[in-house]
Amino acid sequence: MSRMIKVGMADLNICKNPDAITTLGLGSCIGIAIYDPVTKIGGLAHIMLPDSTKIRNNSNIAKFADTGITELVNRMVRAGAVRSRMVAKIAGGAKMFEVTGADIIGNIGLKNAMASKKKLKELGIRLIAEDTGLNYGRTVELHCDTGEYYIKSVGKKLKII
Repeated sequence: MSRMIKVGMADLNICKNPDAITTLGLGSCIGIAIYDPVTKIGGLAHIMLPDSTKIRNNSNIAKFADTGITELVNRMVRAGAVRSRMVAKIAGGAKMFEVTGADIIGNIGLKNAMASKKKLKELGIRLIAEDTGLNYGRTVELHCDTGEYYIKSVGKKLKII
C-alpha cells in the first residue's frame, strides 16, 4: 500500500517507490521535484525565496532555493540515490499579485524559478520539465513509482509532466 507524504511550506522531504510526495498551494513558491529513475527515490522541496544570503533570519534551509535544493539532493544521496542519474521537474513560481512601482515582491515567483534552475545547473541536475509562471496556484504530487509529476490547479485539467 503506498502512502502520500506531505511537505509543508518552506519544507522538504524524500520518498521511495511506491510512495508519493505532495505539497499544497504553490503560488509564487516553487515545488522542486528531484528523482532518480533507477532507485525510484524522489524528493520534493517547497521553496519560498530565491536566496538565503539576502535574508537575516535564514535558519530554515528548506525555505530558500540555494540551500533547500542542496539539502534535498544530499538527503536523496544518503537514501541511496545517485546524483548523476537525478532529474528535476519544477512547478509554481506564479505571479500572484500585480504590484506597481517597486517590484520587490511583485515577481518573486519568476525569481524563485530562476534561482531554482541556477542551483540545479550548479549541482549538475538536469531540469527535464517545468510548469511555472502565469497567475494561478498549484498543488503538486511526485509519484515515485513512475517519476510523474502531477500538477493540479483549480478550474484546470490535471497536468502530468
